[in-house]
Amino acid sequence: MVSIGGTGWMLLFAAVAGLFALVVGLVLGRRMGPLAGLAWFGLGWSIAVIAIVTLVPAQNGLGYIPADQHATSCSWDIGGPAPGGFWIFGGGQQLLNTVLFVPAGFFLVLALARWRAGWLLVPLGLAALAAYSLGIEEIQLHVARIDRACDVTDIIDNVSGAVVGVVLGVALLPLVRPWRARRRLGSER
Repeated sequence: MVSIGGTGWMLLFAAVAGLFALVVGLVLGRRMGPLAGLAWFGLGWSIAVIAIVTLVPAQNGLGYIPADQHATSCSWDIGGPAPGGFWIFGGGQQLLNTVLFVPAGFFLVLALARWRAGWLLVPLGLAALAAYSLGIEEIQLHVARIDRACDVTDIIDNVSGAVVGVVLGVALLPLVRPWRARRRLGSER
């Protein structure tokens, strides 16, 4: 039986996910323009990388974890098992949790801003990223084999990172103006 876990497996899965996201981005880019292709590639790959980093066991060969050694509830202690206590831009795990969601928020804006409904779709997408974070924590709680801890601090850090990404994306919109591609493609037809 092959044991899956550790950095090597994470990198392999990220590369495979990157290739798949690249194909999707290229297909959409031909149809919607290069900026849209890049945005959807980045969004898809960042969401996949989040799942890989948070759900693949951190160490190879964990195997079976007895039920009496696995947590039965999420930590509601702000700061939880992360070193250094709660501070959004502290070091270690919390910084990683924050930074991990920044690209997803950023590419979400670039992918959705081309449509007039983007002003509604982006907040809905941000809520979906928050729900994604919550879902990851639920999986970490219930799947003992991956040996991860469910912690409310992770959700706070993840959502903070997504918000930072959205703010960066919105700040970049006047420069890239993704809605121009919509007009250009519409005038060519």
